[in-house]
Amino acid sequence: MKHIYIYLTVLSLLLTSCVTTYTRESQYPKMYDEKPVTLLVMPPINNTTNVEAKDLLYTSISQPLIEAGYYVVSPHLALELLKAESAYDAEMFIDQDATMFGHVFGADAVIFSVIDVWEKKGLGIETKIKYIIKSTVTNEILFERSCDLYLDFYNNSGSNSGFGALVNLTATAIKTAVTDHIVAARKCNKYIFTDIPRGKYNPIYMKDQKIQASAKDTKVTVK
Repeated sequence: MKHIYIYLTVLSLLLTSCVTTYTRESQYPKMYDEKPVTLLVMPPINNTTNVEAKDLLYTSISQPLIEAGYYVVSPHLALELLKAESAYDAEMFIDQDATMFGHVFGADAVIFSVIDVWEKKGLGIETKIKYIIKSTVTNEILFERSCDLYLDFYNNSGSNSGFGALVNLTATAIKTAVTDHIVAARKCNKYIFTDIPRGKYNPIYMKDQKIQASAKDTKVTVK
């Protein structure tokens, strides 16, 4: 019995040691090194057939960044200038030198996003988006995460059989058809930027290094 107890104890310690934990500092050390204050959000790169996805995501990225303590260049003004300079397509710049955006917009870093999936699936919306924050000073990637998120509209509150189930499914289908896809974008942004090191205008700026962070690639189903 004693040998079994020792074996289980050792096994438990081994399993515990295999669990990797991350902190914001270990995940995104360059964010703390460069301390960006002003961010520029580029129009998303849309690799899907949903033509509205690009504009829907673009309008919702700034809010969680502002709440995290960053100053975000006005998306409306930035978009007008980008269009005027024929720079609306972020595909042309994501792999190029980002220092130009520092000179033009006074931004310390640029936010790129890549939409790989944005479609109705079952009774919900499936999205897969990658986010990159790139320095305009060193041209290095400071922050990178992806979110594979399914927004489930199915209503579980009603009956699961017979007429109740039919009504439930019909109501859900209608809801999915009329619900603005912006909800899915907001959910993705929330999950992605929950882990971002807090900016200069947040009370815990440069005090959150040891806060536990999630994996860089996240997959979640939300209601």
